Amino acid sequence: MSGNLSAAGVEETLKDFWVSRPRRPHGGRKIAGVAAGIAERYQVDPVIVRVAFVAMALCNGAGILIYLLGWLWLPQADDEVSAAEALIGRGRSSTPVPLTVLLGLAVFPASGFFVDGGFTLVGGVLLSLGAIYALHRGRGHVNRPTPAPEVSTVDTADPPTTRVTTTTPPAWDPLGAAPFAWDLPEPATEAAPVAPQPRPVRRRRRSRVGGATFGLAMVVLAGSLVSSSYSSWFTPQHTIGLVVATLGLGLLVGAFRGGARGLIGLVVPLSLVGVVLTSVNFSWYGGSDRFGDVTARPAATDQVEDRYDSNVGTVEVDLTGLPATGSVKTRVEVGAGSARVTVPADAQVVATCEASIGSVDCLGKRVDGRNRSTTVTEDGGADGGLKVELDVRAAVGEVVVSRG
Repeated sequence: MSGNLSAAGVEETLKDFWVSRPRRPHGGRKIAGVAAGIAERYQVDPVIVRVAFVAMALCNGAGILIYLLGWLWLPQADDEVSAAEALIGRGRSSTPVPLTVLLGLAVFPASGFFVDGGFTLVGGVLLSLGAIYALHRGRGHVNRPTPAPEVSTVDTADPPTTRVTTTTPPAWDPLGAAPFAWDLPEPATEAAPVAPQPRPVRRRRRSRVGGATFGLAMVVLAGSLVSSSYSSWFTPQHTIGLVVATLGLGLLVGAFRGGARGLIGLVVPLSLVGVVLTSVNFSWYGGSDRFGDVTARPAATDQVEDRYDSNVGTVEVDLTGLPATGSVKTRVEVGAGSARVTVPADAQVVATCEASIGSVDCLGKRVDGRNRSTTVTEDGGADGGLKVELDVRAAVGEVVVSRG
C-alpha cells in the first residue's frame, strides 16, 4: 500500500492492516504485548493505547474481548504466524498450544457477554475497531515491516533445497581471452516510441455478500420474534443487537469480498434505536393511544382523570382551578416530549417525578441526566386543604411540577 492511506478504500485498508499487522514485542509488555505492539507499530505512546483498552473494558468488557482477539491473531515478534494461525497449521508460533486453546475458549464467554451486555458493549467494540481502522488509515505507512527476501527452490537435491537467489556481475577479462569480450557492441539506435496500450477494463464480479447478509438478518429477526413467545430473553433490545451483529459480520466479510456497503444504511439507524432502547427505561411505560400535545384544566376533583399520556408531544395538566378542599390522584406520562403539571399554591402535594433521559424539576428540586427520579412532599400551609398525589414521568424529555 502507498504512503498516502487517506485515499485507500475500506477494503484495501483492511487488507493492508492484515498484511502489516502489529507484532507483539517481547519487551515493554504488561500482559501479552497487544497494546505495546500496537503502539510500536504505529509509533504512538503505549500509555495512550493502554488507557484506551481500560476505557473500553469499562464498556461492559469490550476492551477485554478486543485484547483476547489481539492475543490470538497478532503474532509475536519472532514468530512466523499468530497463535490462532499456528493452531490450524499455518506456521510456527511460540505460544503454547494449551494456552492458545484456553484463550480461544475464553473468547466464547466474552462473546456471550457481548450479546448480553447491550449496546454499551456493542458500541465499545465498534468504537475500538473504528479506532484501530482510523489509526491504520492515518499511520499505516509508519514503521512498516520489511518484506522477506525472495527465495527459489533448486530441485537438484532430494529433497529440494531452498536458497536465496542473487545476481553476480561478470568479472573483467584483462587478457581478452573470453570470446564474448572480442565483440564490440553495436551503436545504439534510437527506439521508436511505443504508444501506451490501454489497460483492459476488468469488470468486477458482483458480490452476493450484501444480499446473503440481509437475508440472514431477516431470518435472525424472524427467529427472535418467534422465540420471544417462549423466552423472556428475546427483548427488543436483544433482538436488535442480534440483527446488528449479523449485519456487522456481513460488513466485515464484505470489506474483503465487496458488495456489502449498502448494509451501512441499516446498521446506523438500528444502532441508534438500540442505544435508545438500552439507555431508556421503558419498563414503567405502558404506551399510549395518543400522539401530539395534550392539555387539561379540570375544575372539579371528579374531573381529574387517572392518567394523562401521549407517545410524543407535550402533556400539560393545570390543577390550579380545583376547589380548596378534597383530594386527587393522577399519573402523567409521555414517551418523548414534556410532562408538565401545575398545582395550587396552597395544596398539599406528594409528587414522584422521573425522566429516563432528560431533566426533572419537581417543585424546585432539579436533577438532570439518565434515569433520574425524585419524590417531593410539600405542605402548602393550609390544614385540611386540597391534597394532590402525582406520578409524573417522561421516557425522553423533561418533567416539570410547579405551583401556580
